[in-house]
This record gives sequence, structure tokens and C-alpha cells, in this order.
Amino acid sequence: MTGLIAIGAGIAVLTGFGAGIGIGIATSKATEAIARQPEAKGDINKALILGLALAEATAIYGLVVAFLIIFVLK
Repeated sequence: MTGLIAIGAGIAVLTGFGAGIGIGIATSKATEAIARQPEAKGDINKALILGLALAEATAIYGLVVAFLIIFVLK
């Protein structure tokens, strides 16, 4: 049973990979957009920060679920 709990927690933490990939893609696209239209830098940065916060939230939710799996199902 303990092995299954560890596997479940490991799978829950894998959400960090998706968040990392999403943050990298969003940052590269924002950099390209700023390079094409420097006058829109403020608007692009606002949208980027909001998107990064939402993407990072998914990784944090995965970490919280992993902790819940480990400590509640023990």
C-alpha cells in the first residue's frame, strides 16, 4: 500500500513538468511579441504575468495533492 501512495504522489508532482513547459513557451512568445512591437511592452507584460501565475498555480496544486496523498493516506 505504501508503494502505491508513493507512486500516486509522484504522478501528482508531474504537473510541474507541464507548468514548466507552459511557462517557457509563454515567455518565449512574449519575448517575440515585445521584439515585434516594443510599444506594447506594458500590455504584453501584464498578460504574461497573469498567464505565468495561472500556469504556476497548476504546479502548486499538484504539489499540494502530492502532500495530501502522502500525509492523509498514510
